[in-house]
Order: sequence, then C-alpha cells, then structure tokens
Amino acid sequence: MGCERTEFERDNGSRCNKSNCICEVVRFIKRVQSTSPEVDCVECDTDCFMAPLGSLTLPARGRVNTRVFSLLTDDGDYFKAVFRGGKRNHRPRPQPRATEDEVSGRRPGPSPAPSTSCVSVFFRVQKVFDSCCATLQVLQPLKDGRPFDITNNGKICVEKICQVNGFEATDTCLTVDLSCFCGIQCIDDVFIDFCDED
Repeated sequence: MGCERTEFERDNGSRCNKSNCICEVVRFIKRVQSTSPEVDCVECDTDCFMAPLGSLTLPARGRVNTRVFSLLTDDGDYFKAVFRGGKRNHRPRPQPRATEDEVSGRRPGPSPAPSTSCVSVFFRVQKVFDSCCATLQVLQPLKDGRPFDITNNGKICVEKICQVNGFEATDTCLTVDLSCFCGIQCIDDVFIDFCDED
C-alpha cells in the first residue's frame, strides 16, 4: 500500500492524507474482531480483509479475539511504541521475607535491569473514531512464550521481528491518526488474555 498524497502534499512535506486506505483496513479489523462472518477463500493468507477472525491462522485456531498488525510509515519503517510492560509483569507478587540487610537497616544494591526492551511494532485495535483516528493497544512481542526484545542497539531489528511467535497484552494504549500511515501488515489472529488471573 502506498501513500495517497497529492503532488502538492508531497512537495510541501505534508505526510497525512484524510482519504487513506489504512483507515478502512483498521475499521475492518475492528469489525472482524467483533463479529464472526462466514469463511471466504483467498489467495493471500495474511490479507487484512480476511474474515472471520482466525482466518490468518493455519491451522485455524478455535479461540481468537485479536488480529495483530503492524503499521508502516511513509519511509517504509515500522511504527513503534513504548509500553509499560506485559500483563504478566504487572501481577502482584508475594512479598519476600525481609533480608538480613533490611533487618539490619542496610540498603540493598539496585536490582538488575530487565533484559527485554519496552518497544513494540505490534498492535491491536481497541476503537476507531472520528474520520480516521484509532486507539491502539500495544502488544508485547514474545518468543517461545517469553518477552522478546526486537531491538538491536536501540533500533528495530527486522531479523528479530521475524523470530516473534507470540503476543501479550500490555497496559499501554495510544491514539493515532491513521491517515498518517502508508502501510499496514496483518500478522496473525491470536487469543490475547486480558485477565491478570493465574
């Protein structure tokens, strides 16, 4: 999908277009996440317009509630967002017993930094509103069920994106103007557990 900017907009640096097809694709994803129409045969197995939800999965899974997608900027780069952590990272943990340092009043050293990045290029549409705006939930990339860093030296690494094989809900949503994107790629239909229960 290319940007549908006029020659005037290209020459004057305008990056947004109010008649962008990305809006319609995201509206469709929202509809398909909310309904279950009949299955149609299509040749492209990651076509965002495939219905019902679950059609992007081979073999088809019985329980899906999310069509995961990525957005592309007019430079062809992935649109990325920072998130606060996956749902698993925010569950209350039992408080450990007091350590000898705590009992004696000494302060323990800093805890080690987490080994995963807080950046993602994967999203779930929450709602579409106005002419072309949407609230997107950021999804944490997983590899083999564990949080996975898709960056290399602070930049998105395409080779690492190719290793992602799962997604998890985060507590982070953002509102975007969909007319400012030039491409959308649907990745997978999955079940995202939004509950914090074990």
